[in-house]
Amino acid sequence: MIPLLIYLAIFIGSFVLIRTGVNRLRERHDFTSLKTVTFGDESAVRPDRAASIISVLTIFLIWGAFTGSKWAPIHVPGPFAGDTQFTYTVETPDGTRDDAIVFARVHPVGENVELPQISENEGFARDDAVAVGIMRSALVVWDDNDEITRADGAKIVAIEGRAVEPGQSVDTPAGNVSVTARGTLNFSPPKGMQMEPIWLPPPETVVARVGEIAASGYQNFTLWEHLGWSLYRVIAGFVFGALVGIPLGYAMGLSGWFRGWFDPIVEFMRPVPPLALIPLVIIWAGIGETGKIILLFLAALWIMTIAARAGVSGVAIAKVHAAYSLGASKWQILRHVIVPNSLPEIFTGARVAMGVCWGTVVAAELVAAEKGAGMMIMVASRFQLTDVVIMGIILIGIIGYGIDILMRMAEKWLVPWKGRV
Repeated sequence: MIPLLIYLAIFIGSFVLIRTGVNRLRERHDFTSLKTVTFGDESAVRPDRAASIISVLTIFLIWGAFTGSKWAPIHVPGPFAGDTQFTYTVETPDGTRDDAIVFARVHPVGENVELPQISENEGFARDDAVAVGIMRSALVVWDDNDEITRADGAKIVAIEGRAVEPGQSVDTPAGNVSVTARGTLNFSPPKGMQMEPIWLPPPETVVARVGEIAASGYQNFTLWEHLGWSLYRVIAGFVFGALVGIPLGYAMGLSGWFRGWFDPIVEFMRPVPPLALIPLVIIWAGIGETGKIILLFLAALWIMTIAARAGVSGVAIAKVHAAYSLGASKWQILRHVIVPNSLPEIFTGARVAMGVCWGTVVAAELVAAEKGAGMMIMVASRFQLTDVVIMGIILIGIIGYGIDILMRMAEKWLVPWKGRV
């Protein structure tokens, strides 16, 4: 919740700053600036590059701040490290009470440290010492060095002067202390607001992992082989899906017979997630490359079909009538009217289909894959290598974003009339 609030605050502040100041210095005088109506015109909406840069920097700033990154200029409060102590009260069966102190040394995980020094106190409850890793907890068997133990009926009745029963906990300046069902103590030092590296490592750890795997490989294959095989599977599945889906969508948009025949199939398969088809694909095509490509083909097929059908249906009828009035044949109408006007919808569908394929490739590579970004992520997750998992996710996102940019460039080159006619 706190990272979300920080993100929203930076978003609002940046929006106000850019809108009220920077944009006035970057006024354009081009085709869009000459339009009299721009609200609701998609072609007049262009990405604000300043907003893009601030957005990416904000994400990395929040990531670094909540992981204690050396690259982040600010950090949220981190976990406690050092020596601390808390007091507990022991009561014997006859009602006699005595206080003792637990001296705790909180240290980085994996570091060998000596226990804090304690002195002998005069009561029957002896002081205790414990070492606990940062963001970890430690069990304190308080009666190991006592004259009267739990076996004799002694029990803890208070922590820092506050009454407590087994199963209850108390927040102290040293941290959270709870009494277990067996009467021992469980001590958790303050964790602060930062994430533990096993859940979310800092950015520099992920970058270092990229360099390490790029140099020495992972699971007997180089990083580029993993990414290359994932890219090959995605592109192959997408291309086959487009080659079948686009003609099918055109046929459904132009012929009542084709639409009536294939509409139930398309509308039935469209909401079925590709992951649900994995068992069927294994039965049909086995666990080799063919099965993975078929799964990605099915992920792209229905999206491309619907995009092409929507593109045909969205052609203005006035343009078709104008072409007929000029003596155009059906082939000429298809070539010069329907295809050009449906290309924007097809490109939008292609971008969506490519994103779905990238999302599906991770599951596709679960099917006995030896190489691939998805396989790398899943193997790393089994060993809780969160830095490798995040590295794989980021690389998949970067490649997917790069492909999307190439598609936008291709659309701008092939469909320059989008938003102008």
